[in-house]
Amino acid sequence: MPSWVEAGVADYDKRLPRDVKIDWVSLPLATRRKDRKAEHYLATEAQSILKQIREDDFVVALDVRGKSCSSEELAEYWQAWQAHRGDLVILIGGPDGLDQSCLARANQRLSLSALTLPHALVRVVLAEQLYRAWSLSIGHPYHRA
Repeated sequence: MPSWVEAGVADYDKRLPRDVKIDWVSLPLATRRKDRKAEHYLATEAQSILKQIREDDFVVALDVRGKSCSSEELAEYWQAWQAHRGDLVILIGGPDGLDQSCLARANQRLSLSALTLPHALVRVVLAEQLYRAWSLSIGHPYHRA
């Protein structure tokens, strides 16, 4: 990831309390070749992604076709996710998105925007929105409507 992504994500991560820990796990993209279609890459990447997910994890897939929500709604989801017994896993797809098997494994599908965003920018936006959701859930003044 470019240094601006690492800096942006780190800024929001350090604002969260110690009991809210976010682990950002990057998986390598499948090697692109001209003689293969996107479906091949999606399936290859899905295998790597699904190996990282445990049975009791609550999985949220970021998908342009997912449900759009406001920051307040995301804060409500945040509270529900915190009540779940497993870890929260949020999937960000590669340049071709997420394979259907990843979407099928997801407990929830959300869209950050109707726009197509590059993976690096999604990380920063997601980090900020998770911080905002946390701040809303505890009544912190960060969010101003």
